[in-house]
Amino acid sequence: MFMQADIVVKAVMAGLAFATLVTCTVGLSKAIEMFAARRNVRRALRELEVARSLDEAVHTVREGPVARLLEGTVAELDLSTDRMDKDGIKARIASRLQQIEAAAGRRIAFGTGVLATIGATGPFVGLFGTVWGIMNSFIGISKSQTTNLAVVAPGIAEALLATALGLVAAIPAVVIYNLFARQIGAYRALLVDSSSEIARLAGRDLDGGTITAKRLRLAAAE
Repeated sequence: MFMQADIVVKAVMAGLAFATLVTCTVGLSKAIEMFAARRNVRRALRELEVARSLDEAVHTVREGPVARLLEGTVAELDLSTDRMDKDGIKARIASRLQQIEAAAGRRIAFGTGVLATIGATGPFVGLFGTVWGIMNSFIGISKSQTTNLAVVAPGIAEALLATALGLVAAIPAVVIYNLFARQIGAYRALLVDSSSEIARLAGRDLDGGTITAKRLRLAAAE
């Protein structure tokens, strides 16, 4: 049916087939990326929960988004001095942590927008191919001057195939996008928990007078 279809219908079918391939590729790659990212954050969060100080956390968590949160905290402490108000330091640390969280959320969500686009436009693209194919079938009826269904049945079948391909492209894209949306939300919640743990460690060390920016900077560089 594809080979006998009109050139426009062929283009629609080819585009929908390509969109299906994109959905599978993005779905597989993002699934692997999210699994690794969430596992890394969960492990780092467990390490933060048992850490007694920010210094210990810096030595324990070495890579991943939580490590970047720690680096941002150390950088903010490095820019602060002992004469600054502790509440102001804590507020600036919280602000920096929020910026790093947002950047990590955007990073993990990159590429999922194409799934939403395919899911939203796939059925309409397929419908366009169907309308075009049926229009050509009616033109064939007028040219053949007969109402015999056998004359137009192949063209109608080709047109309906475009609608089917549109649904095949759109349904998996919508399902995968919704699944990723929930996983991204859970990932961001883990980052929020990690930021809270880091803020508590920094606040405890600041209030206890045990934190030293130079020592933290050296620990992060080791």
